[in-house]
Amino acid sequence: MNQLNLFVELTRLKKPIGYMLLFWPCAWGLTIAYDFSLNLNIYFLYLLLFFLGSVLMRSAGCIVNDVLDRKFDKKVLRTKDRPIASGKISIKLALLYSGVLCLIAFLVLINFNFFTIIIALASMPLAFTYPLMKRFTYWPQLFLGITFNYGLLLGWTSINEEISLIPIIFYLGAIFWTLGYDTIYGYQDIEDDEIIGVKSTSIKFKQNPKIFLSTCYFIFTLLFIVTGIKLDFNNYFFIGTMAVFFHLSVIQIMNFNKKDREKCLKIFKSNNFLGLIILICILVGKLS
Repeated sequence: MNQLNLFVELTRLKKPIGYMLLFWPCAWGLTIAYDFSLNLNIYFLYLLLFFLGSVLMRSAGCIVNDVLDRKFDKKVLRTKDRPIASGKISIKLALLYSGVLCLIAFLVLINFNFFTIIIALASMPLAFTYPLMKRFTYWPQLFLGITFNYGLLLGWTSINEEISLIPIIFYLGAIFWTLGYDTIYGYQDIEDDEIIGVKSTSIKFKQNPKIFLSTCYFIFTLLFIVTGIKLDFNNYFFIGTMAVFFHLSVIQIMNFNKKDREKCLKIFKSNNFLGLIILICILVGKLS
């Protein structure tokens, strides 16, 4: 039971926000691509597969992240008790866990078409090198956005077996969404990060974070609307985007306080609900 508890802690399974933020773009990409006049069983099956893949890959990614960041984690109050940083789990065992999770994720992946399998495998270097970026650049959140929203393209290709302009526009917008929410998340550790010398957009824009956040969320909202126009969504979609804009501007930006760690975490977690709102907007835009 002790090893099981350590495994759950290592993979953050009790913190669903991580794998949900990986899952929502997959669901968006699948939904904008799917023809709902066809059998819905395929749609729900693919949603399930993407959810399982998100949980598995996020868990494997957490392990790799903790292995690479173990020396940094020891120096940060929030992370010093993580299983690898504290020595409760060996690096060898952790990497074994990660390998098994990746293998199971591959078994999930092979249920999709060949093109989706290939481009999913092509994203693996991004997924496992992201933790290194904060050593070299103030833009690790950009690499996270590129990685975490890649599932939007996979959701599209799982139906269409090709890439077109529409999912790319939405994907670029989603990257800016991640840039925003992970910058907010980074303010939890900014003092420790500055001391140990790691970089982030939280540090780079610490003088005017709301200007940066507003820019990111404006671009995301704009490209989301452009996606709806390109797909010829109905007026209910554009009404729904008002809820998205309200959430980003009022609940996130207006309530943001870079000195309040608890509020930063609460705002960050609220993006799980936002992911659902966006999915509903897409559904009503297509189906109403």
